[in-house]
Amino acid sequence: MSQDAALEAHEHTEHAEEAAHARDPFISKVSITVAVLAVLAATAGSLETVEGGRAITLSSEAVLAQDQATDAWNEYQADSLKRHMYDIAAENGLSHYRGESAAERGTQDKARAKAEEAEKERNAKTSESARHESRHHWLTGAATLIEIGIALSTVAIITRRRPFWFGAMGLGAVGLALFAAAYIT
Repeated sequence: MSQDAALEAHEHTEHAEEAAHARDPFISKVSITVAVLAVLAATAGSLETVEGGRAITLSSEAVLAQDQATDAWNEYQADSLKRHMYDIAAENGLSHYRGESAAERGTQDKARAKAEEAEKERNAKTSESARHESRHHWLTGAATLIEIGIALSTVAIITRRRPFWFGAMGLGAVGLALFAAAYIT
């Protein structure tokens, strides 16, 4: 949630509090609705920021893991070439290169294991990043609907019309459902 949206929610709450001093039961109920919606909007906005940041961080970590896997596979390829050169030398009468070839096979196996482990890490980070990105999107929708509900509550206070208040509560409920869906899905 941007600072402007937080400021607007605060201003709506202040207007609602001022209207509540009029001692009108309807205005008091709508004012309470505004306060509850403002808290929900602030919470959804904060978590939206956290989830977005986590998604970016994990995505960056996945890229680093991919780089490590690429480096390890390059090392594997280089070791493979050296091993084949030692095999060719050994087959052409230079038998002392058989030991070098065996050593390169061991180095190659280590490089393969390192590459495969980095790829597993990359896959895990990518998957986790996608989960956080999905939550971010759900929370963006939730915060938006709740903020619209706050604005609609203000209209209800100004016009003293219940349909606007019911609409605000409906938007708040849908926003709350999206909020919950972010962590259920």
